[in-house]
Amino acid sequence: MRPIILLSFFLILTACKNENRKEAIEPVTEMTTTQKIANAHGFENWKNVSKIEFTFNTSRGSRSWSWQPKTQNVVMTTKEDTIAYNRSKIDSASIGADRAFINDKFWFLAPFQLVWDKGTTISRPVKEMAPISKTEMNKITLTYSNEGGYTPGDAYDFYFGDDFIIKEWIYRKENSETPSMMTTWEDYQDFNGIKISTMHKNVEDNWKLYFTGVKVTTD
Repeated sequence: MRPIILLSFFLILTACKNENRKEAIEPVTEMTTTQKIANAHGFENWKNVSKIEFTFNTSRGSRSWSWQPKTQNVVMTTKEDTIAYNRSKIDSASIGADRAFINDKFWFLAPFQLVWDKGTTISRPVKEMAPISKTEMNKITLTYSNEGGYTPGDAYDFYFGDDFIIKEWIYRKENSETPSMMTTWEDYQDFNGIKISTMHKNVEDNWKLYFTGVKVTTD
């Protein structure tokens, strides 16, 4: 019996060594800065979202949206009209609504667009003075390619804390050195695990863009 016992012990020991060796050589994948920003805003819960509703408001007016991301069905409601379409079948009747949807969704879910959008470049994070609060924050720049999309070549400077929550940003049309717009990101609210900044104000605090009627439905 002893040889069998010794053989069994040897096989167990060998298996343990192989397992340890496997664990030792498996590389640890470090999350990118954009992934950390997205996750800080609840991106890990996005897979459970079946429907999002929100109203995009500025001093010029408002648009209400109902979006089912899994089917890509979109409904836009304004004071003048209601347009329903599917993003996989955009035509001349829906392209205007889709342009508005892309703009409003970007404001609404910009932290997720950092990992969703293709054809972009992301700068390395640096420490820099934020433009509105004048406090030191982390900064990355998102730049779109000059081809494709509704606004090719645009750039966005994101300012965020050590918790990776966005606090301010700068929009630079066609990657101009001069800011086209800069606003705060404030009044965060949690909707079924998705963190949304519901208020954006400019430097002078005489203009605001905000969201109302926000509802996130999960499976």
